[in-house]
Amino acid sequence: MSTSTRILILGTLLDEPMNGYQVRRRLEVMGADSWANVAFGSIYHGLAKMAEEGLLEIVTEPESTGGRSKGAKAVYRITEAGRTEFHRQLLVSWHEVKPIIDPFQVALSFMDRLSKEELLDGLHSRIQQLRTNITMIEHIFGAKQRYGAPQHVDENLRLTSAMYAAQLAWAEKAIPQVEADELP
Repeated sequence: MSTSTRILILGTLLDEPMNGYQVRRRLEVMGADSWANVAFGSIYHGLAKMAEEGLLEIVTEPESTGGRSKGAKAVYRITEAGRTEFHRQLLVSWHEVKPIIDPFQVALSFMDRLSKEELLDGLHSRIQQLRTNITMIEHIFGAKQRYGAPQHVDENLRLTSAMYAAQLAWAEKAIPQVEADELP
């Protein structure tokens, strides 16, 4: 489980105990799937793993008959150890700069393996997608609060939009270079 997923799960449980579905819904409302690369299926595994580690405790056990749950869902509450781990990981993430892993940069490393036409087609397609993504983000600023997301979630949207804008500026600059045979 990634550090991001750990922070998201622990942070979601800071204020109240929740079951896995409630944690997932809270993260969906925040849009964590787009800016944190969290796989929602990993939430349930993460909850169980962190309970084993003592970072969470189960406050409602599922009633089980023959391996099938027929009653309450497991509800998790953060422990003091979980609060400490959350705070520690949060501080590390604020102070540590890590590279952003983007498969496009891997593809960029082998751009010399594509024809000029393939590069130009790819760049034009990428530019259109980046513009669309930036426009979509601009339209949803403030909208997530209607569904319970904290206002500062918009900062994730602003950061994502700025990263898209930087990539858009690069791609627009790269087109004339490819056309002039300066790239690759």
